[in-house]
Amino acid sequence: MPPSMQMTDEQFFDFCQVNRDLRIECNQFGEISIMPPTGTETGNRNFNVALQLGVWSEKDGTGICFDSSTGFTLSTGAKRSPDASWMKLERWNTLSPEQQQRFAPICPDFVIELRSPSDNIQPLKDKMGEYMQEPGVQLGWLIDRKHCQVYIYRPGQSEECLESPETVSADPVLPGFSLNMSKIW
Repeated sequence: MPPSMQMTDEQFFDFCQVNRDLRIECNQFGEISIMPPTGTETGNRNFNVALQLGVWSEKDGTGICFDSSTGFTLSTGAKRSPDASWMKLERWNTLSPEQQQRFAPICPDFVIELRSPSDNIQPLKDKMGEYMQEPGVQLGWLIDRKHCQVYIYRPGQSEECLESPETVSADPVLPGFSLNMSKIW
């Protein structure tokens, strides 16, 4: 969109509600990205990521999970939707009910992005770097199924790359959570 046609936060939220079948993000400059739905195989793998995180979260009870259709407003003004994410309840509960209803002005503690076959890796790495600059974020994973790699991101640290791991542990940020990669590769 041309700079003269920038949307307010409310207009962007309404735009997304009218176009619920699309996955829409907006960067800090107001540039909109419309991502097509994932293929069925990627959708299944993303479901398995969210399922494993959700089962752990229900047992743990200290936070809540979000799926790939959840939008968050970052401190830069960007609106992002990680493929799966988790946030401590104490942070979630600082938000007003209205903030919780819209694209919450907060970045989750833990974010996961799953690379689709059509995705270029660098924009995803840039997105992970953007998350790592946000207050409150503690851990991020970028899962590259194409190369069987998992990139680990922590604020203030260089990315770490795991080659074909069987599991990936989120300790100590999410104590006891380990992602079984057999359902993801």
